[in-house]
Amino acid sequence: MIRSELVQKIADKNPDLNQQDAERIVNTVLEEIVKAMSKGDRVELRGFGAFSVKKREARAGRNPRTGESVQVMDKYVPFFKTGKLLRDKLNGKSQ
Repeated sequence: MIRSELVQKIADKNPDLNQQDAERIVNTVLEEIVKAMSKGDRVELRGFGAFSVKKREARAGRNPRTGESVQVMDKYVPFFKTGKLLRDKLNGKSQ
């Protein structure tokens, strides 16, 4: 599902919301998740999962084209861990 499909589903399920309001809601939620993660905070959506940031240490890598060894700088990457409810639904376990 892409962002526009999510906006459309929210607008369809809430007839009192117009398309622009649904889009504003989705954008606001996603922006707040990004802001929190950029500060190093963890964002948890109960039953769905948790977004966090992990640090990858600097390491020696290889250029796949030439085989030459290159230094890869340390960096922060987003990480998502599914919640128990989502895992159970994906695996056919109902509650």
